[in-house]
Amino acid sequence: MPRCTGAPAGKLAAADSRGCGEYRGAMSDAARTLYLVCYDVCDSALRRRVQKYLTGYKVGGQKSFFECWLTAAELREVRATLANLLDLAEDRAHIFQLDPRMQRDLLGLATEPVTDCILIV
Repeated sequence: MPRCTGAPAGKLAAADSRGCGEYRGAMSDAARTLYLVCYDVCDSALRRRVQKYLTGYKVGGQKSFFECWLTAAELREVRATLANLLDLAEDRAHIFQLDPRMQRDLLGLATEPVTDCILIV
Protein backbone atom coordinates (compact mmCIF):
# COMPACT_ATOMS: atom_id res chain seq x y z
CA MET A 1 0.00 0.00 0.00
CA PRO A 2 1.46 3.43 -0.91
CA ARG A 3 2.16 5.76 1.96
CA CYS A 4 0.86 9.31 2.10
CA THR A 5 3.65 11.80 2.38
CA GLY A 6 3.48 14.76 4.71
CA ALA A 7 5.65 17.77 5.36
CA PRO A 8 9.33 17.16 6.08
CA ALA A 9 10.29 16.38 9.68
CA GLY A 10 10.42 19.50 11.83
CA LYS A 11 7.65 21.16 9.83
CA LEU A 12 3.92 20.71 10.26
CA ALA A 13 2.81 17.28 11.43
CA ALA A 14 2.72 14.66 8.70
CA ALA A 15 -0.58 13.72 7.12
CA ASP A 16 -2.46 10.78 8.61
CA SER A 17 -1.61 7.71 6.53
CA ARG A 18 -4.69 5.68 7.52
CA GLY A 19 -6.96 5.06 4.55
CA CYS A 20 -4.40 6.29 2.01
CA GLY A 21 -4.49 3.25 -0.23
CA GLU A 22 -4.47 3.11 -3.98
CA TYR A 23 -7.83 4.89 -4.10
CA ARG A 24 -6.40 8.14 -2.76
CA GLY A 25 -3.28 7.82 -4.87
CA ALA A 26 -5.42 7.58 -8.00
CA MET A 27 -7.70 10.50 -7.10
CA SER A 28 -7.64 13.51 -9.36
CA ASP A 29 -6.54 16.86 -7.97
CA ALA A 30 -9.91 18.14 -9.20
CA ALA A 31 -11.65 16.32 -6.31
CA ARG A 32 -12.28 18.71 -3.43
CA THR A 33 -12.39 17.74 0.23
CA LEU A 34 -13.62 19.76 3.20
CA TYR A 35 -10.92 20.65 5.75
CA LEU A 36 -10.89 22.62 8.97
CA VAL A 37 -7.70 24.70 9.15
CA CYS A 38 -6.95 26.12 12.61
CA TYR A 39 -3.98 28.14 13.76
CA ASP A 40 -2.54 29.70 16.89
CA VAL A 41 -0.03 32.44 16.05
CA CYS A 42 1.68 34.57 18.72
CA ASP A 43 2.77 37.57 16.62
CA SER A 44 -0.12 39.88 15.60
CA ALA A 45 1.36 40.91 12.23
CA LEU A 46 2.08 37.28 11.32
CA ARG A 47 -1.41 36.26 12.48
CA ARG A 48 -2.91 38.83 10.08
CA ARG A 49 -0.77 37.48 7.20
CA VAL A 50 -1.88 33.90 7.92
CA GLN A 51 -5.51 35.01 8.18
CA LYS A 52 -5.29 36.95 4.91
CA TYR A 53 -3.69 33.97 3.16
CA LEU A 54 -6.31 31.47 4.37
CA THR A 55 -9.20 33.82 3.59
CA GLY A 56 -8.56 33.04 -0.08
CA TYR A 57 -9.53 29.41 0.55
CA LYS A 58 -12.25 29.63 3.19
CA VAL A 59 -15.94 28.95 2.67
CA GLY A 60 -16.82 29.40 6.33
CA GLY A 61 -15.40 29.76 9.80
CA GLN A 62 -14.33 32.56 12.07
CA LYS A 63 -11.22 34.08 13.65
CA SER A 64 -8.56 31.35 13.52
CA PHE A 65 -10.78 28.49 12.28
CA PHE A 66 -11.44 28.20 8.55
CA GLU A 67 -13.53 25.65 6.67
CA CYS A 68 -11.90 25.15 3.27
CA TRP A 69 -12.77 23.01 0.22
CA LEU A 70 -9.34 22.04 -1.09
CA THR A 71 -7.99 19.89 -3.88
CA ALA A 72 -4.98 17.70 -3.10
CA ALA A 73 -2.75 20.28 -4.82
CA GLU A 74 -4.25 23.15 -2.81
CA LEU A 75 -3.81 21.19 0.42
CA ARG A 76 -0.11 20.69 -0.40
CA GLU A 77 0.20 24.43 -1.12
CA VAL A 78 -1.56 25.42 2.13
CA ARG A 79 0.67 23.06 4.16
CA ALA A 80 3.85 24.37 2.51
CA THR A 81 2.83 28.03 2.83
CA LEU A 82 1.88 27.66 6.51
CA ALA A 83 5.16 25.83 7.18
CA ASN A 84 7.02 28.81 5.64
CA LEU A 85 4.92 31.52 7.32
CA LEU A 86 4.75 30.18 10.88
CA ASP A 87 7.44 30.39 13.51
CA LEU A 88 7.40 26.65 14.21
CA ALA A 89 9.02 27.14 17.62
CA GLU A 90 6.08 29.25 18.89
CA ASP A 91 3.13 28.89 16.51
CA ARG A 92 1.03 25.95 15.41
CA ALA A 93 -1.51 24.96 12.80
CA HIS A 94 -3.84 21.99 12.53
CA ILE A 95 -5.52 20.73 9.38
CA PHE A 96 -8.42 18.34 9.93
CA GLN A 97 -10.24 16.54 7.16
CA LEU A 98 -14.01 16.86 7.70
CA ASP A 99 -16.75 14.58 6.45
CA PRO A 100 -19.29 16.83 4.71
CA ARG A 101 -21.96 14.12 5.14
CA MET A 102 -21.87 14.42 8.94
CA GLN A 103 -24.61 16.42 10.63
CA ARG A 104 -23.26 19.55 12.31
CA ASP A 105 -24.31 20.97 15.66
CA LEU A 106 -24.62 24.72 15.18
CA LEU A 107 -24.90 27.11 18.12
CA GLY A 108 -25.27 30.88 18.23
CA LEU A 109 -24.49 32.69 14.98
CA ALA A 110 -22.91 29.61 13.37
CA THR A 111 -23.83 28.87 9.75
CA GLU A 112 -23.40 25.81 7.53
CA PRO A 113 -20.40 25.96 5.18
CA VAL A 114 -21.18 26.57 1.53
CA THR A 115 -21.34 23.21 -0.22
CA ASP A 116 -23.52 23.76 -3.30
CA CYS A 117 -21.08 25.71 -5.45
CA ILE A 118 -17.52 26.90 -5.30
CA LEU A 119 -16.32 29.84 -7.36
CA ILE A 120 -12.62 30.58 -7.53
CA VAL A 121 -11.76 33.93 -9.06
